[in-house]
Amino acid sequence: MSRRGVLVTGGAGFIGSHFARLAVEQGRTIVVLDDLSSGTPGCLPASLHLVEGDIGDVAVVKRIVHAHDIGSVVHFAGKLGAEASVRAPEAYFDVNVVRALRLLDTVRELGIRAFLFSSTAAVYGQPDLVPVPETAPLAPLNPCGTSKLAFEHALSAVGAAHGIAWGALRYFNAAGARRDGTLAENHEPETHLVPLALDAALGKRPPIVVFGSDHPTPDGTCVRDFIHVEDLAVAHLRALDAVEVGTTVGPVNLGTGRGHSVREVLATIASVLGRPVPHTFGPRRPGDPPQLVADVRRARAVLGWRATRTSLATMIEDALRARMRRPQFVRTPDIEEIAEKWLCPAETAPDWDAVDQASWESFPASDPPAYP
Repeated sequence: MSRRGVLVTGGAGFIGSHFARLAVEQGRTIVVLDDLSSGTPGCLPASLHLVEGDIGDVAVVKRIVHAHDIGSVVHFAGKLGAEASVRAPEAYFDVNVVRALRLLDTVRELGIRAFLFSSTAAVYGQPDLVPVPETAPLAPLNPCGTSKLAFEHALSAVGAAHGIAWGALRYFNAAGARRDGTLAENHEPETHLVPLALDAALGKRPPIVVFGSDHPTPDGTCVRDFIHVEDLAVAHLRALDAVEVGTTVGPVNLGTGRGHSVREVLATIASVLGRPVPHTFGPRRPGDPPQLVADVRRARAVLGWRATRTSLATMIEDALRARMRRPQFVRTPDIEEIAEKWLCPAETAPDWDAVDQASWESFPASDPPAYP
């Protein structure tokens, strides 16, 4: 019996497009619903069906489900950005809660019983325990995290009431890009550290501001768990396999379990590029956790998944290769040598993951924290 189609909302975005491409390569039938407010349709394979529309449009969702025999939903669509959510909280609650609930209610009425949600580590706020387990207190500090958590609660309740198998994948700091450079991170405005720092080093934007040099961390800058977007795509596919057979996975952290400071990121970018990243130091941002690193034991136990592209250098190299392939990227003479090096096939790039693989094998296994 062949598998039914999968509706992927927000599938033209950064993480959604990586998942959609991988799922198609794995033989899945994928239909993307995206309003293209931040997505890039040209990145999607021709074999994938793209519908431009809103997740809250009941008629559009019903038409997709009936036309493509949809049996499950992977929900990436949503608004992200902590600072922007403080300025316009109503937009975040509208998209991340109101419209998402309309989507959930519509597919529930149509008999779909498998729903996977792209959540965020922002639901933890400033955790006291690091690495952070899924059982840590949930205390988001901004409307972005609060709205994502609100939908998690709704999904859990609706799932219990109507027999919907569900998962909420809380990922930490997504980075990198598809290793062949054909998919890239492309937010506007850009808020993520790696693309901002790469562009600053390449002269594409002014020096970046590092928020705080006096955090209680080894080098005074914030520590974050960076996870390769290709690893995130694999994790979503594993979770989809589970919910499609009726297994609720609940909330699951997606990270590497290892943190890197902002200074480390800038130093690694400088090493890869052979040039420094222009930056200045500013005051701490209110609510910025000094450290945010995932406890990944539950992902290992529930999904049988672990991150494999864990080298920070690998993530930066892949992000660099993808940025240089963007149509709007102008290769000026001073970066021509860099472009020639990093636009070579990814297979010829150094394999930074070998040491990480060996390190992983020596990592002691332990029981994951239970989800109530």
